[in-house]
Amino acid sequence: MMDTAPRQPHRPLFWPDFILDLQEFLHDIPDEIYIVGGAVRDALLHRPLHDIDLATPQDAVKLARKIANHFNGDIFVLDAERDVGRVLLDLPDGRLTLDVARFRGSSLLDDLQDRDFTLNAMSVDLHGDLSLLVDPLNGETDVKHKLLRRCGDHALSDDPIRALRAVRQSTQLGMHIESETLKDVRHVVPEFAAVSPERLRDEWFKVLDLQRTAAALRVANSLGLVDTILPEAQALQAAPDTILPGVNVWQHTLTVIENLAGILNSIHYTRTDQTAASFGMGMIVIQLDRYRTSLIQHLGKLWPNERTHRALMMLGALLHDAGRVDGSKSSEKQSAELAAARADALRLSVPERDYLVTLIRQQQLPLMLSDTTPLSLYQFWKQTGEVGVDICLLYLANYLATQGTYLRQNDWLQVVERIRILLEAWFEKRDQVVSPPVLVDGNQIMAAFDLRPGRIIGELLEHIRVGQVTGRVHNADEALLHAKEWLTEKR
Repeated sequence: MMDTAPRQPHRPLFWPDFILDLQEFLHDIPDEIYIVGGAVRDALLHRPLHDIDLATPQDAVKLARKIANHFNGDIFVLDAERDVGRVLLDLPDGRLTLDVARFRGSSLLDDLQDRDFTLNAMSVDLHGDLSLLVDPLNGETDVKHKLLRRCGDHALSDDPIRALRAVRQSTQLGMHIESETLKDVRHVVPEFAAVSPERLRDEWFKVLDLQRTAAALRVANSLGLVDTILPEAQALQAAPDTILPGVNVWQHTLTVIENLAGILNSIHYTRTDQTAASFGMGMIVIQLDRYRTSLIQHLGKLWPNERTHRALMMLGALLHDAGRVDGSKSSEKQSAELAAARADALRLSVPERDYLVTLIRQQQLPLMLSDTTPLSLYQFWKQTGEVGVDICLLYLANYLATQGTYLRQNDWLQVVERIRILLEAWFEKRDQVVSPPVLVDGNQIMAAFDLRPGRIIGELLEHIRVGQVTGRVHNADEALLHAKEWLTEKR
């Protein structure tokens, strides 16, 4: 019989202060309450906790509501039938998600046996000693040996999405997938067709949000998972070597993703000296460091259901060459169309879909600029909007991947300088170059020149904006004079 007696783990469990506060608050609740799943694993690995799962025999939503009321959090009922509630708490260390669920079965043992992997099937009694581990499936041993092992023979067939989760967690935690688990992952790939697009999307975005995205994609691809989620990948792998000798489009794409991850890491506040050790990344750090705070804020955006901006960028990088399957050198339009279709298939929001289309369709725009005059900068940002920031970063990643070991230092310095000038316009000169202040509006234009509403009003306003960008227009009188000159020429 499996041992559910609490025991001392091989290393201390690290708990944040909130867990102690929670234990004190729930002290008088008579029902069993256990911390389960990833929170226990992370406490054992001394990783920061952002998500906590609690399991209890009954009244889980009721318990979640008590916790939310006491700690001034928000409560959501995730599944009324299965008695699962979610609490969102804003703590000094950041936002914490706390899920409370009824046991999966009649006991704690049933609950743990029904989980995905042994490292997620450990628990701690919230009414007991927080330093002791309940570990009937020997998850601690697997953690020590860096093995990701399924909890049972049916763990993956019961829920095929766990195959993708195996890739994500093994990459995230630096573990190997145990051989029988690996066989089961391959076995359930055909069953992905029965997984809801929303669940597939959410787990896929967690993979794309990993720091080592390319490594996870290589593992997922070797197991047949990528082709199932992104059929475009199969065509990329079959495409001819059009980038560098011996490098096909798929290999190039993974290198772009590695470079993009390196660029994002060089921007992030957790970067180290090692992050910028190469010449390519070092120049990015030196030239773009003045925009670091603004870039971090930009990249911190969350999309619907808290999908991260980083993950959406990685999806764009993954699909940026989706149209280049016939050896063509210019396929941004086709790639954008394929990305739009994939966004719809993954049930992304309309803004996310539009973002991907703009990112991919305009990805070569920095190269196409004939110069970096104010007018050229204005036209770039007019075509791209805020997505232009990510186009700049993707362009850098793509350039590095395309040049490979043939990267020339002087050429790279010129590329980075061009991107710096573009970002300078967006972050520091927006009023002068990107979006000049309105001097006259459409009504004033119509009144001044006795015009009716129509396309010509928009053309006049655009002509005035161009005059502002190029330094010919500075006030309302000059704007009207500029418009009058344009009308005279048109007539």
